[in-house]
Amino acid sequence: MLYLVSTPIGNLGDFSERARQTLEYVDIVACEDTRTSGQLFSLLGIKVAAVTPYHEHNAETARPKLIEKLKKGVNIALVSDAGTPLISDPGYKLVRDCQTHHIPVTTIPGANAVLSALQLSGLPTDAFLFAGFLPSKSGARKHTLETYQTVPATLIFYETANRLNDSLQDICTVLGNREMAVVREITKKFEETRRDTVENLIRFYADEENTPRGEIVLVINRFDGTTQYTDLQLDDLIQNTLQNHSVRDTVDIVTGQTGKNKKQIYKRVLELAQ
Repeated sequence: MLYLVSTPIGNLGDFSERARQTLEYVDIVACEDTRTSGQLFSLLGIKVAAVTPYHEHNAETARPKLIEKLKKGVNIALVSDAGTPLISDPGYKLVRDCQTHHIPVTTIPGANAVLSALQLSGLPTDAFLFAGFLPSKSGARKHTLETYQTVPATLIFYETANRLNDSLQDICTVLGNREMAVVREITKKFEETRRDTVENLIRFYADEENTPRGEIVLVINRFDGTTQYTDLQLDDLIQNTLQNHSVRDTVDIVTGQTGKNKKQIYKRVLELAQ
């Protein structure tokens, strides 16, 4: 059997007894980083039979070997560096191949940064969309954000501390001045949740005294058709959209995102396009 074992995202006390028993029972533990997992096992006093690397760079060659071992009756556990396996890692392909070869798979639930950040954000939880890490380049980041402009669900992204300010600027340009939360260092000593409008968060983190550190999750309120845009923000949104879309498509996208009058948007798009 393949066991999907969740590990702590910070506080070691979140590691379950069932997870411990599973790791000590299986024949092999497949790790995103064997050094990181090795340190975790040492801190928790867990003795595993053997470890092997399984990550995005070796997955294509490592996966068939793991499948062959599983078919021969070897029990394998899959862990990521922190949290729940398969979230922003290539584990789903291993699960899919197990299902193809009729190899049983089970999960050992545990800590998860996405759900924890959603809980802490104070934003709607009935419908949400997690989309992994935002791209590092502004152009690609804006294009990604455009994809989710009118999604009627709370949006969740991973982000790094050094890119937070740039990402907030792009979020404001593309999604508008929505309410959102910056959640960091979940379950750790300096855990912090800061919920405010995007503009206020930009001003807060622009102060060097408030430079963020640690693991960050961005939780953004859903589109409701009433997000307020200044004239400058609206022009930025139109110009950014025009870079990748025709005038007609730009009018439809911006109208759908902002909820503003289509004729007024069309007039402004033509002015800026010229």
